[in-house]
Amino acid sequence: MAAIELTNIDKSFGTGISRVAVLKDISFTADLGELSLILGPSGSGKSTLLTIMGGLQTPDKGTVLIDQQDLGELSSKQRDQLRLNKIGFVLQSYNLLPYLNIRDQFKLVDRIKRQGNLTAAALDHLLEELGIDQLLNQYPGELSGGQNQRVAIARALYTDPQIILADEPTAALDSNRVRVVGKILRQMAQDHRKAVIVVTHDMRLREFADHIYQLMDGRLTKEE
Repeated sequence: MAAIELTNIDKSFGTGISRVAVLKDISFTADLGELSLILGPSGSGKSTLLTIMGGLQTPDKGTVLIDQQDLGELSSKQRDQLRLNKIGFVLQSYNLLPYLNIRDQFKLVDRIKRQGNLTAAALDHLLEELGIDQLLNQYPGELSGGQNQRVAIARALYTDPQIILADEPTAALDSNRVRVVGKILRQMAQDHRKAVIVVTHDMRLREFADHIYQLMDGRLTKEE
C-alpha cells in the first residue's frame, strides 16, 4: 500500500536568469513496510524533495499524496495535523530545543501529541539501542553532533509515525553507529509496517534499503 505518492513534481528557485530547476518531473512511490534510499551529492535537491514529501514545501507543479490525501487540497492547519499524526522527520539541523534536556525533549512531544506515542518501555529500548540512554539529563549543547543526531532519530521515532522521512541521518556517525541506525530503520519498516525514506550521500546505508534511487541533475531514477 502506497503511503506516499508523488506525481510529476517540479520545483525551481530564483527568478529570471537566476532561476534554477532543482526537481524535474519527479514521480515516486513509497509503500508501507519498505525502506527507500535516495542517493545524491550535496546540492542535488535531496532535502528539497524530502520537505516536499512531508508537506513542508509545496511543488511548483505536480501532486503529493499522503495516505491517499492530496496535500494541495488541504488547508495549512490540516497539513500540520497530518504531519503530526503520520510523519516523523529526522532533519539535518536536529531541531532539538537547547533549553530542554534530552528527557524533556520527549516530554514536550507528549504535550503536543498526547496519544499514539511509544510506551515508556519501548522508548527505553530505543534509547538503549541508539546508545543514548545515559544522556537523558544532558542538554543538546553538551552533546556531540553524533549524539544529537541519535537523539533526533529517537525523537522522530517516538511518535510512532506511519512515515519516516530522514535527511542525512547518519552524517555524523561512525560505521558502527551507522549499522545500528540502519538496522533500526529497516526494522521499523519491515516489522512495524512503516514507510521509511532516507535521503543521503552515505553509501554505507545501501545494504539496508529495499529500493535505491539516484537523484542527479534534478531527475530521479531507480536502480534495478
